[in-house]
Amino acid sequence: MDLALTILLDGLIYASWLFIVALGLTLVFGVLKILNIAHGSLYAIGAYAAASFVALFASLGLAPEWSLVAMLLAAVAVAVVVGPLLERGLLRLFYGRDEVLLVLVTYALFLILEDVTKLIWGVNPYYVSEPYTLFGNLEFGSLFYVGYDLMMIVLAVVCGLGVWFGLNRTVTGKIVLAVIHNEEVSASMGVNVNRVYVAAFTVGVFLAALGGAFTAPMISVQPGLSVGVIILSFAVVIIGGLGSIEGAAIGAVVVGLARAAAVHLMPDAELFSIYIVMAAVLIFRPEGLFQRVSARKI
Repeated sequence: MDLALTILLDGLIYASWLFIVALGLTLVFGVLKILNIAHGSLYAIGAYAAASFVALFASLGLAPEWSLVAMLLAAVAVAVVVGPLLERGLLRLFYGRDEVLLVLVTYALFLILEDVTKLIWGVNPYYVSEPYTLFGNLEFGSLFYVGYDLMMIVLAVVCGLGVWFGLNRTVTGKIVLAVIHNEEVSASMGVNVNRVYVAAFTVGVFLAALGGAFTAPMISVQPGLSVGVIILSFAVVIIGGLGSIEGAAIGAVVVGLARAAAVHLMPDAELFSIYIVMAAVLIFRPEGLFQRVSARKI
């Protein structure tokens, strides 16, 4: 019983931070039709920015509770500065080109951002320990979990519901959905498609940075962060179906539980478990579990 509960909780905690990052990736693909490989670098920048903001707040003598505000502000700052800069300054130049070219552009951007983070923050690891003890420990039978880890599950649910509500229950969200469905018709109806692109990409950057910022207290922030998270994020959105929020949620839970089960039952298969699950899903659903049906254009 304890083993099953351990696998469930570990899987959900792992899935939570992965879902936040994958949510931004699938949103960007859904609106801009870009497989953004640089998304992992944006996650890493969010983690580094959080480390800097938390250190700044601590140097000002603020209570540890303010470190949560610092991490949120770090994600917002990364989104506001980097999002419009990349979308307007680079990506828009390649809209309408071959999709493979866009993938190569984002891969080049990924390599550039990797070096930029090293130039700004160096190669030594950063530790963001202040917020990790704020939520105490929680007891589940004979199991003890750090409250901060479980808080990540709540944060992931809030992010998922927030994006879903924003897209489906607001006027702005319905405009974004109209652009997703058909940008040419939307433009002819007076929708500023460029503005929608900037907003969607900025939200995607914010989610990547938010995932990095709130994961920073759980890890050591150091070079190489971006590689692992982008591979896992792609696995999540491929399992769930590109551009699907529901699919990203289910994909993250599937990946999280598969990894947790492998860690506790077959540690040697931890690395392969995720790809085995992805391959099994793609055999029966090559388009992913929740891939939307798109209308064919004449």
